[in-house]
Amino acid sequence: MKPAATPAVLLAILAVACAPADDSAPEEGVSSAAVASVEEETRRVPQFENEHVQVWKSIIVPNQPLEMHRHDNPRAIIALKGGTLTVTSDAGDTHDMTWETGSAYWLEADTPGELHGDVNEGDEPIEVIVVQLKGAGGN
Repeated sequence: MKPAATPAVLLAILAVACAPADDSAPEEGVSSAAVASVEEETRRVPQFENEHVQVWKSIIVPNQPLEMHRHDNPRAIIALKGGTLTVTSDAGDTHDMTWETGSAYWLEADTPGELHGDVNEGDEPIEVIVVQLKGAGGN
C-alpha cells in the first residue's frame, strides 16, 4: 500500500484545485453556443493527479442522473456551489446528500460490490471539488 498524502500535501492540492479559473471568455475558435451546451451537461473536469490523490471538479446539472458507479477509495468533497443530491443504490434505496456552499465533507469508500447513481433535483448546478485518496480503499 502506498503511503497516504500528508495533511500539508492535501492542503496544497486543495489550494491549487480551488483557485478560481478565468473562464470569462470562451477559448478562441469556440462558439458561445458550444460553451453554453457544455455548461448544461453534467461533467467531471480533471484538476490534478499524482501517486497519492486524484482531484476533479464535478458539475452536476439539474435533472441529469449520473450513471451507476462506485468509489473504491475515500475522498474529501469541497462544495463550491452547494445543493442536494438524491443518491439511489442499485438495490433501489435512496437518500439525500446536502452539500453547503463553502463546506468540506469526508466520505469513506463505498461498500464493495454496491453501485449508486446521483441526481440533482434542484434548479441550479452543484459544483464540488473531489479529492480522492489512492490506494487507501479497495484498490
